Amino acid sequence: MDCLITGATGFVAPFAAQGLRDAFPGLRIWGTGPEPAPPGFPLEGYLPLDLKDQAAVQGLIDRVKPDLVVHLASQSSVSESWRTPVESFYNNTNIFLNLVEAIRRAGQRCRVLSVGSSEEYGRHAASDLPLTETLPPNPASPYAVARVAQAHLSTVYTEGFGLDILCTRSFNHFGPGQSDRFVISALVRQFVAMERSGDRRLTVGNTAVRRDFTDVRDVARAYALLFQKGERGGLYNVCSGRSHSIAELIQTLSSLTGLAPEIRQDPALLRPGEVMDIIGNPGRLHATTGWMPAIPLEQTLNDMIAWWRSQP
Repeated sequence: MDCLITGATGFVAPFAAQGLRDAFPGLRIWGTGPEPAPPGFPLEGYLPLDLKDQAAVQGLIDRVKPDLVVHLASQSSVSESWRTPVESFYNNTNIFLNLVEAIRRAGQRCRVLSVGSSEEYGRHAASDLPLTETLPPNPASPYAVARVAQAHLSTVYTEGFGLDILCTRSFNHFGPGQSDRFVISALVRQFVAMERSGDRRLTVGNTAVRRDFTDVRDVARAYALLFQKGERGGLYNVCSGRSHSIAELIQTLSSLTGLAPEIRQDPALLRPGEVMDIIGNPGRLHATTGWMPAIPLEQTLNDMIAWWRSQP
């Protein structure tokens, strides 16, 4: 049994691979991404290519003949999509379209997990919280619009072409090894830098924003369970069902490190059209697979502190 993970050099891929190995003993996992694999890459095989190259993607599917596909590849930063909206949208829609079209042309029978985002929900009324999969998307950023397009393409290829595609709306996930382009990892990196330098300045954006955060290891376990038990064409929130403000996370990091930072807001970190509170309802995922998050937020933050401390 073979699995293909796109975006295989990204943050989530090693955790997803471990979750799949736990769920499918003997699974051979292939990875692909735009750059060569780093030293010690944890997958059985790696094929570097540009997913925007349709012919190359077709060759990849013809070679690997995957039984499972985890589509993680994306330009995944909302803030980056505001800086480069055309490139971000083109990348995130075309790479997915090339992938599913290659599967269709190959006649490959496989199950595809199309990983989407809670950003698809966009602006919503407080009365809509917690967000459920029945709410219509209302994207509020270029990144979110591309993710909605990906979900619609999934429906077209499932209903129109008979592919077996599952979709997620994955809420914010975090953990050790995450890039500091993302808010929690950026905060943890700054706290570790404070330990080393004695400088107590903490640069932040909008600390009132609230998000539903889940440990990436719990997210990976959810993905594996969806391959086993998810319904073809199904859409599933992957989330904790709770939200925390950035200010609360800063307080927790202060407690864990014993540091009291001097908070400074950077206007460059503020986003246009910011959605102030996002909480998801994981009820459908739980009912289908039995999944519930298991790793406490404080444990994840401690693991991230340890990881950043290990970095030069």
